[in-house]
Amino acid sequence: MRLFENANFNIIDQRKIGYIISGILVIISLVAIFGRGLQYGIDFRGGIEVIVEFEEPVSVDELRAGLTDPLGVMPDIRRLGIGRDMLIRIDTDMPTTEVQQTILATATSLYPDNPSTIIQTEHVGPSFADDLRNAALMSIILALLVIFLYILIRFKKWSYSAGAVAALAHDVIITLGVFTILHGIVPFSLDINQALIAAFLTIVGYSLNDTVVVFDRIRENSLIFKTESFDKMVNRSINNTLSRTVVTSMTTLFVVTILFIFGGDVLKGLSFALILGVLLGTYSSIFVASSLLVDLQLKTRKNIA
Repeated sequence: MRLFENANFNIIDQRKIGYIISGILVIISLVAIFGRGLQYGIDFRGGIEVIVEFEEPVSVDELRAGLTDPLGVMPDIRRLGIGRDMLIRIDTDMPTTEVQQTILATATSLYPDNPSTIIQTEHVGPSFADDLRNAALMSIILALLVIFLYILIRFKKWSYSAGAVAALAHDVIITLGVFTILHGIVPFSLDINQALIAAFLTIVGYSLNDTVVVFDRIRENSLIFKTESFDKMVNRSINNTLSRTVVTSMTTLFVVTILFIFGGDVLKGLSFALILGVLLGTYSSIFVASSLLVDLQLKTRKNIA
């Protein structure tokens, strides 16, 4: 991208502005998360699972729209097997038999020439949902821990690890905050479920990749520009990688935006999380990870001196 081919932006000297913006966003997100609480999906709340077999495949979006009013809640519907079986998850206080009757009656009304049969009904109990929620939380924490160790081993300095992990935590917290604030406002589901946990881990991977590219260039330039001050050298490194960062982010953002627009209701929450992740990951690799690296390195050198 020729616009950034010879970039020379004074990013590091303006890092306090980035700290202020990030600090405000993180505080707002934490207030929303602890004040309103995370809005969990059926995976983490518990509910009723019903598997319905149709004679011919049906539309997931059409079936979901048809069941929302009779059930009083938007169900989570996924296609199973070869396409004739539909897994329907509902968080409701309705008796199981009433849920089954409602699903069959709606299916018959929507598809009079396509017979349907309930082949399995199960309850997702609160204890099982709690186990899933704890496992999801541990997966994110362990991912951050492993990343901290990986960066430490690769770059031999804890300041690199601290900057990278802080940027990743920054991205996840703000994404969760946006989901909490917009839940019930936007016309699609923002419930936290297993698919979104996968999206958060994808965000962590994307943001880490961006950060490592910048850190690699910082390490290379530290050997070339030995007499240059550390903050100026980091700023040079960010500008060197800016073209690659912007092009990669734009192409990824284009793909996930198409997924958001044309992927259907079931993928909107997932693709929305990825859109936020791409934007935040690009921002944090420049204005959070690199900026923290500079301040930690300068502070360490000052203490040693």
